[in-house]
Amino acid sequence: MLTALLVVTALAAALGAGLGWAAVRWRVQDDPMVERINRELPQTQCGQCGYAGCKPYAAAIAAGQADINQCPPGGEAGVRALASLLGREPKPINPDNGKEKPPVVALIVEADCIGCTKCIQACPVDAIVGGPKLMHTVIAELCTGCELCLPPCPVDCIVLVPPARAASLPQWPRPA
Repeated sequence: MLTALLVVTALAAALGAGLGWAAVRWRVQDDPMVERINRELPQTQCGQCGYAGCKPYAAAIAAGQADINQCPPGGEAGVRALASLLGREPKPINPDNGKEKPPVVALIVEADCIGCTKCIQACPVDAIVGGPKLMHTVIAELCTGCELCLPPCPVDCIVLVPPARAASLPQWPRPA
């Protein structure tokens, strides 16, 4: 019994060491330009640019597959920052991707929420909390205002408000 335990332990250690070595040996390096472009994007993960999130959009820009003016949440300031980073001329936001709007935060009207969880599933940044058949709420500090929670809501209990208004409303208890 002790011999079997020692053999299994030695085998596990050898396989772990082999996997650790392989992870270092064949590690894929991230493109530093993709990271620099991604830092300039607003991180709303809204998909208005036509990509699944900000990092895929940054990778497409770096690869020359996307233009720098496809991010309405980043607005003209975002386009200028990308243009400066990449040595290009700024251009207006592409209207096919939407228009620049002031920042907003989602707010769930508690009296109308039926607890369907569809908004939770749609939120790309996990800013909505709640359980099935229970009222949900939005953690305003995490909400990017992407508006992806609006279409799936069957009772239209989600409204968009300016961040200042959301900050003045009571939220979940915060740790001291």
